[in-house]
Amino acid sequence: MFDFEIVARAGRSRAGVFTTPHGELLTPLFAPVGTQAAVKAVTPAQLQDVEASLVLANTYHLYLRPGDELIRDLGGLHQFMQWPRPLLTDSGGFQVFSLAATRRVDEDGVTFRSHIDGSEHRFTPEKAILIQENLGADIIMTLDECADPKDRLYVDGAMRRTHAWAKRCLAAKRRNDQALFAIVQGGIDPALRTASAQFISRLGTPGIAIGGLSVGESKAEMLDMLDLVTSILPEGKPRYLMGVGTPEDLIEGVRLGIDLFDCVLPTRLARHHAAFSSEGRLNLMNAAFSHDERPIDSTCDCYTCMTFSRAYLRHLIAARELLAGTLLSIHNLSSLIRLMQHLRAAILEGTLPATADALMQQWSNNAVRGIPA
Repeated sequence: MFDFEIVARAGRSRAGVFTTPHGELLTPLFAPVGTQAAVKAVTPAQLQDVEASLVLANTYHLYLRPGDELIRDLGGLHQFMQWPRPLLTDSGGFQVFSLAATRRVDEDGVTFRSHIDGSEHRFTPEKAILIQENLGADIIMTLDECADPKDRLYVDGAMRRTHAWAKRCLAAKRRNDQALFAIVQGGIDPALRTASAQFISRLGTPGIAIGGLSVGESKAEMLDMLDLVTSILPEGKPRYLMGVGTPEDLIEGVRLGIDLFDCVLPTRLARHHAAFSSEGRLNLMNAAFSHDERPIDSTCDCYTCMTFSRAYLRHLIAARELLAGTLLSIHNLSSLIRLMQHLRAAILEGTLPATADALMQQWSNNAVRGIPA
């Protein structure tokens, strides 16, 4: 049910096909994030229009609201959000990590307070699996602990807990129609990352995720860890880099053999009036666009670029029309999905090195700095 076939290679890069109950995933790919069973400002039909093949939803948020049992009783997450293609849910580990002031971690699990009403809750590996089985995504994650990469002593303990929790998640899993991915941790310490990659690889899960990156370390440190980890992971399993999604990171990740990516960046940028383009990132709130009849990007064939001018989009932003966020999100999501399609095509055609270099030069003008949450 969860076969992964590598159909072409270019160095470490792979073009693959990962089969799930809700369809095939052509890798490498970028997955939009639908934190609360919705990609912000975008309908499921619009996601299909931009050729999104996989959407991520958040276990922590859906557990708190509306509740995983309610979603189960209403037919599962696919039915609940009307998304017919594959879904992935994380374990909630990163969200709990972000609640540093209100959580307590022990060897058995983590206790935390809801950001909604302050009520106390507890996640154990078994509970994380039960919630995700209730949600019913095609790809689910083991419970992990994402630690501050600068605190090596704590990272070591968090990694060991992550390993123990992964084994408990495997033992707790009951559904055969869900692929459980275990997560590599270890911060930015080469010895810890090596130990984690080796341990997680031995568990035999149908895919492997790489967590704990893009959480405060430098870009060079992140790439060094990716280079190390992907040299250790088994070749025949899909590799998922969690929460990383700038255009430059996608290109470098593909070069290093990553297959799946997700990130909130495209829709977050859209909410702050920013758009990817072949000219560089545009802030469409800028008055310079008020008479600009061109699309965001003349090389883009998304609905937004085929239909509307920069001037119109700038007007929507200035008028605080909600449509602005939808149209910019459509474009930004389409841009990253098309980027991944270009990289996949280059792997299949044997032109990846030159194509990746050209794309990196183009996308380097889209550096993302200072975008609020």
